[in-house]
Amino acid sequence: MAWFWLILGGFFEVGFTTCLRFVDGFRNIPWTAGFLVSVSLSMGLLEVASRSIPMGTAYAVWGGIGALGTVIVGIIWFGEPINALRLGLIVALVGCIAGLKLAH
Repeated sequence: MAWFWLILGGFFEVGFTTCLRFVDGFRNIPWTAGFLVSVSLSMGLLEVASRSIPMGTAYAVWGGIGALGTVIVGIIWFGEPINALRLGLIVALVGCIAGLKLAH
């Protein structure tokens, strides 16, 4: 169950990084509220998961999921560039996340 919480926490990390794009110096209240809720849930779920998963592994997987998801959101919704090198690095990141899961 710890891995489920860790993955869910990684998704909320994507939520808070996406909200962060729109907080406008924390003056945009709805996006700021979304940021605060997402960051709280993300960190809370990381803490719950790290009770059973070694902290280094949990943090690396959580951060990797967040980074991967944020890159994908940037490409799909914000028109960020995509090229062969970026795709290769994304594949490598997914491989590293999967490797950490397998090594646990």
